Parts: sequence; structure tokens; C-alpha cells
Amino acid sequence: MERARDQASVQVPAGEQVGEPVPEQVREVSAPGRIAAPGEDIGPEELALAARNHGLPLEALRYDVTPPGLHYVLVHYDIPAADAARWSLSVGGLVRTPLSLDLAALRAFPAVTHRVTMECAGNGRARLTPRPVSQPWLVEAVGTADWTGVPLRLVLAAAGVQRDAVEAVFTGADHGIERGVEQDYRRSLPVAAATGDDPEVLIAYAMNGLPLPPQHGFPLRLVVPGWYGMAHVKWLREITLVDTPFTGFQQAVAYRYRRSADDPDDPGEPVTLIAPRALMVPPGFPDFMTRTRVVRPGPVPLEGRAWSGHGAVARVEVSADGGRSWARAEVAPPQPHRWAWQAWSCVWPAAPGRHTLTVRATDTEGRTQPLEQPWNRGGFGNNMVQQVPVMCC
Repeated sequence: MERARDQASVQVPAGEQVGEPVPEQVREVSAPGRIAAPGEDIGPEELALAARNHGLPLEALRYDVTPPGLHYVLVHYDIPAADAARWSLSVGGLVRTPLSLDLAALRAFPAVTHRVTMECAGNGRARLTPRPVSQPWLVEAVGTADWTGVPLRLVLAAAGVQRDAVEAVFTGADHGIERGVEQDYRRSLPVAAATGDDPEVLIAYAMNGLPLPPQHGFPLRLVVPGWYGMAHVKWLREITLVDTPFTGFQQAVAYRYRRSADDPDDPGEPVTLIAPRALMVPPGFPDFMTRTRVVRPGPVPLEGRAWSGHGAVARVEVSADGGRSWARAEVAPPQPHRWAWQAWSCVWPAAPGRHTLTVRATDTEGRTQPLEQPWNRGGFGNNMVQQVPVMCC
């Protein structure tokens, strides 16, 4: 932990990949990313990741606001030990007035609360073929919370961002090795996004009215409405303004849409805003192992949530025949929580037999969930439609 703190206290070099050289023996236990071989099952390492990083039970979609224990969790390294009495956030680099703010100083700024839906960029990865070997999410890596904290723009205004700053780099206290690179978890945002008010980025210290739980970043985390979860840096310790684009590991190596399976030089495109998605509360009751749902004949209420980081959800459609035909569902309006998921509902006239229920969302910018997902090497942004097998009897 002390080593992570020491590294976090150093100004991030502009335009350089951040990471400490590691001995060859250590590099041997931190393998490059890979694609699962044909027919390869999920192995012990992926199973261990899945045990650490739990998803949202889909029946919890019924909650407008997800209880913290049901909200999805993705922790890259370890959950740091955090002493709130000693914690401070530094703001430095290209600012006129460097700051060191303890929690009391941060709470002296005006507080706001935003309801924000957060989704892991790797949600859906395990549904891809071939499968990128990593955290094996299906569709459950999502949650919605009321986040309370200080608008990032106010803190940056107090520090005085210099004109030549182009990005703000955020450093968390979580420290580890990934693909042979030792690092603190770091991500950046363009200055315009960091200082903007639509959406308004938060330095959050509370979740659903209570202090952040340890797994959600206690005592401070970033909340970036509309962006995938990799941007919401947890255990936030340092903000550094730099004059060239940040090229640290989590920015320039991880979290890129790379379409080629065998071109290591493919730079890809950065993962940013959340693609549209709708999820269904599985109807009826489940078989324990297969999760196949059982319902009775007749009208069956269907409900769920839909969201997009590109805008409001304009349309949700449901299919009972695997996507051959579609019926419109009723969608609740997004206001006043424009960065939170929207409820949808409809009634399905269930007939005896086996069915595959499918749901898809379209946002106000015309983006629609695909029936088949274009593949990428990291398994990011897979918003292929959800399919729910149902037995009606």
C-alpha cells in the first residue's frame, strides 16, 4: 500500500505510459491478453475473477435505485485499506493553485446528488465467440445509484486550470500488475468533459445516502455520467492536469475497441460512452441450474430497464419468437434523472410451449441494440440483445 501511495504522489508524466519496470519473474505471472481457444471453457482464473466481481441479480432490476450490495462490482486489483481521517485528494499539474483536500475540505464545497446508471465496459464479454479471456460477464454488470459529492468542475475551478491543459488524469489507490505493467489505476478525461456541467462529473463520497462502501471506492470516487465504468476511478487520490493526451495503460492499452484478433499494433478506438441496452426482469420462476423460466399460460407481465450513454431511450421492443417479430413496450420518461435507466413494461400473452423472449432498446440518437454483436478483442461494449428462455406450461 505504501508503494502505491508513493507512486500516486508523483506528477503523471504527460504523454508517457505510466508503469514501473517489473522483474522478468513477475512478468511471467502477468500474461498478455488472449482469446480463448475453440471449445475452451471458463478456467479457474476467470472463475476466481467472477467470484470477486459480482453482477446484478436480474430480479433486482425492479429497484429504481440499486441497493449497494446488489450493484455490480469490478475491482481490478485489491480493495485498498482506507483511513478516512488521513485521506486527502491532491490537485496539481497545470493549475494555478495546487490543492490538497481532506474529506472535510471537500464537504465544504456545495454538494449535489445525481442518479446515474453505471455499466462495466466488459458487460457481455462471455457471450462473444471467440471469447476474450477476462472477467466473464454475461449481462449483469450494471447498477444505478444516487451518488452524492462535489462537482469536479468546482474543485478544478478552485485550483485554476491553466490554458494549456488538455486532460485531467485521475489516480486511484488500487495498485497491481496487468499484462506485465505495474501501475496504480489511472484514467483521464478531456478538460472539456472534466470541467463541463452536462453531464456533471462528480467526486463522490456517498452512495444512496451513505458513505461509499469499500468495494465502491471509499472514501472518494469519480462518477462520470454516461461513460462506461472504467472512467469512474475509485479510491481517488490525485488529479493531475497535463498538456498532452495521457497514454497510461488503462487509457492507451486497455479499454480500446480492437477489431483484429491477431494484429498487436492495432491501436483501436477508445471505449467511452455506454451503448444502448435493455434488460428484462426474468418472468415466472427459475430452474436452479439452467435459469430457464417457467410461467403459466395467459397474460404475463414483463418489465425491465433500458439506458444509453448517448441519450434517452426512445423505444423498447420485445420479441417472443427469438427476434422474428417485435412488439412495442411502454417506456417511462427519463426526467428528472436523465443519466439513469428508464423503466419499461408490457404484457405477453403466453401460450404453452418453449419460447425465447428478447428485448432491445433504441436511443434518441437512433442507436439500436444488435441481434448479433460485432466482435472486438477486449470484449467491450457488447450490447447484443438479451435472450430469456421460457417454458410455458
